[in-house]
Amino acid sequence: MKFHLQLILLVVLLSSTKALEAQEIKTYNFNELEPIFHYQNDTTYVINFWAMWCKPCVEELPYFEAIRKNYTDKKVKVILVSLDFGKNVEDRLNKFRTKKKISAEIVLLDDPDADTWINKVDKNWDGALPATVIYNKKNKEVFTRQVSYKELAESIDKVNQKKSLDAD
Repeated sequence: MKFHLQLILLVVLLSSTKALEAQEIKTYNFNELEPIFHYQNDTTYVINFWAMWCKPCVEELPYFEAIRKNYTDKKVKVILVSLDFGKNVEDRLNKFRTKKKISAEIVLLDDPDADTWINKVDKNWDGALPATVIYNKKNKEVFTRQVSYKELAESIDKVNQKKSLDAD
């Protein structure tokens, strides 16, 4: 019986690892991606611009994964927008995702005309990485630097509290 239970646990563990690898990374230009900045539903979105080559970006990724896990019951969605480029970028992102155990949605932004779209994300953002937008249909906060878990959680709670107060 004990062996049977261990075998089941092994299968579950392997299938969860495969699930990380199996997540497709979609590639967008900014016109295709832009609608995610304007959703008018009851979800709070945490959208992080990052790249694998950006040390502060990689350092803060565990905080976004923790937010994804800790806020699942609060209608919070984390989207990691990679600005990586080059040969086999999707394969490299998938290997990176597996190595770093990232389950949050990763999308690839492939739009070289950054001068056109950066101000559409936020007028105060100069394009430097990392950058994070936290918004819902009523409120928005933007970080144009590396953030801590505490800052993310406090900002999400503040945006959501404003949402709740506005609904009353």
